[in-house]
Amino acid sequence: QVQLVESGGGLVQAGGSLRLSCAASGLSFSTRAMGWFRQAPGKEREFVAGISWNGGSTNYADSVKGRFTISRDNAKNTVYLQMNSLKPEDTAVYYCVADRAPNFRLLTKYDYWGQGTQVTVSS
Repeated sequence: QVQLVESGGGLVQAGGSLRLSCAASGLSFSTRAMGWFRQAPGKEREFVAGISWNGGSTNYADSVKGRFTISRDNAKNTVYLQMNSLKPEDTAVYYCVADRAPNFRLLTKYDYWGQGTQVTVSS
């Protein structure tokens, strides 16, 4: 059974930092690209960041470039999202996804999604 379990969300003041983690099990993690999406209340889910199977290639939404960093540890089957200089508009539920391809693709559907972790940034 495949599981993607996010953690690390919480309440933080604007300008603060959080690090999200997504622990994967039941799939060949080290051969798959991984990504992060988010969904704010009343808005559609949007792409945040993606990373290739070995971490050699990363992609970011313009809204988070320079503030967020995606990384992975294949030995731990975990992908991370370091979020710095947080803004109130970053408030959302953050989801990790597993792509079946080794290099991240921006798709509307992925094989697997996590259950999400809430990030709330207060002004």
